[in-house]
Amino acid sequence: MLINLVPSFLAVLEAADPEAAYARYRDAHRPILDAYWRNYVLDPDTAQAAEVVSAALRADRSDLHALLATHNVVRIAEEAMARAQELLRADRPIDCYLMVGMGAANAGELIVGGRAAVFVCLEHFTGKANPETYGMGLSPSLIPVWIAHEVVHAVRYTSPDSASDLRRLVAEEGGYYDFWVTGSRATLRELLLNEGLAVHAAQAVAPGLDPADYFGYPKRQYNRLREMESFLSRMMAPELDLTGLGLRLRYLTGGMSPSARLVGGRVIPERSGYYIGYRMAEALVEQRGIAAALRASPAEFEAADHSARGVQTA
Repeated sequence: MLINLVPSFLAVLEAADPEAAYARYRDAHRPILDAYWRNYVLDPDTAQAAEVVSAALRADRSDLHALLATHNVVRIAEEAMARAQELLRADRPIDCYLMVGMGAANAGELIVGGRAAVFVCLEHFTGKANPETYGMGLSPSLIPVWIAHEVVHAVRYTSPDSASDLRRLVAEEGGYYDFWVTGSRATLRELLLNEGLAVHAAQAVAPGLDPADYFGYPKRQYNRLREMESFLSRMMAPELDLTGLGLRLRYLTGGMSPSARLVGGRVIPERSGYYIGYRMAEALVEQRGIAAALRASPAEFEAADHSARGVQTA
């Protein structure tokens, strides 16, 4: 199901008292919006959150209005969801929310009450960077890429056929996806594969784009990561079966300081783990296809990779 929250948010901006209107808007969609806040922004009931909301309500939205005037974003999202769910053989309901965010993630996954959802924050897809909204200036043509990316997570976390540890962790949290809990308790191997699979799926659902676009990297960063692959794989190898939030932040989270990304005496690019996870998943995706691979256990990926490289195991 597609849920378009953008008109409701724009009505908030036009209200006589936008902050009071935002409070009503949040109440009307509290389960999803609070999950978005807590996973991708910050605790929504703090003084700092109130400052974030106030700034968002004052921001220039001319780029968003231009996007909505020139692109049928609902149709783009509906078609992308249909392609992704068919290709990935989605076997549980997945909602897709079009929304205006608080300048945090451009897209993401949520599980609330056992039901999966993906969201796309349109302030990032206007084609024009906006410092007031922290909009990234991504092309609207990339909306299907990120929808497909997030649908993979939704399937991996909720499919009854998924052997992912992330599915177990979500179940243990009562059917709720918590970025911080999963980041603390899932192994680095699981987290890397989770993102790498999402990149493979995005390529399958929305083919024909520049390779860097599927990772959300500038081309220069993509080329650098290709050059650094051996170094990064060697550095990550002893950590693959370890857990700890710091690993997720170092290898998979944007906005981290250079000191937090210091590995083996080198400052690695942000979100380097997306590329390494993509390479780790490659052999099994080629062997079984993306729909089967995204439900596989970490051990199956390791075995496929060893087989593809001719590695003998006991």
